[in-house]
Amino acid sequence: MAQHPHRARAGGLARSLRYLYRLPLLLLHLLVSLPLCLLCQAPVLGRRRWGQETVADRAVRAWSAGLMWIFGFRLRRVGAPLPGPTLFVANHVSWVDIEVLHSQRMMGFVAKREIAGWPVVGWLAARGQTIFHQRGNSDSLNGVMEEMRRRLESGRSVGVFPEGRTRDGREVGPFHARIFQAAVEAQVPVQPVALRYGEGGGAQTVVAFGPGESFVANFFRLLGEPARVAEVHFLEPIPPGNVEGRRRIAEQARERIVAVMGR
Repeated sequence: MAQHPHRARAGGLARSLRYLYRLPLLLLHLLVSLPLCLLCQAPVLGRRRWGQETVADRAVRAWSAGLMWIFGFRLRRVGAPLPGPTLFVANHVSWVDIEVLHSQRMMGFVAKREIAGWPVVGWLAARGQTIFHQRGNSDSLNGVMEEMRRRLESGRSVGVFPEGRTRDGREVGPFHARIFQAAVEAQVPVQPVALRYGEGGGAQTVVAFGPGESFVANFFRLLGEPARVAEVHFLEPIPPGNVEGRRRIAEQARERIVAVMGR
């Protein structure tokens, strides 16, 4: 059914108005807030404690939350992230997922190497403890697994998207069990995290990459979208178990996320 011309014009006007005030805010966030965030990463200041976190971690969380606010995402957290070294696993919708999770808890993500070349986000990811992986390269995957284990054993947390890639937002794909091996070897808990965009997850397909949509196109499309809620559900953690049980851990994590997505 064709959209009414007046409604289409109204929608275009609203999007233009959102760009009118969000673009200056985004530039201000990059030119002012980002240098301050980087200053907080300096060893002398960044290692100081701020409650349960370091100043560096708190700065990253604040910057990510500010970025999501500029994009119109109103963050709503359900549950709480575990303290201490944890493997956080979440469903994967878009690049937004990393910023939403970073707004709640500092963690080094495992991400595809292509992200390192993305404007702004790639540069930030490289400085946000991201572990880059070359897809289809077994040597790269072995190196990623070893780095994950080292970080978890040193007391830091890691975030992964066990689906291995983004989808169209309509479903949660199967979880790759091997990625859970690092948590088993380091004997740290796994905490599933469900990410829902829009009330009841109604905007998953809007936030997801469209067919053939590039990062830049998705970035600027989302910058013009209406404000909407972004729900972050920290679910019941799963004990590490043993290496033979990593597939069961993957299944349990996916089941808990899917249960939230289906509410």
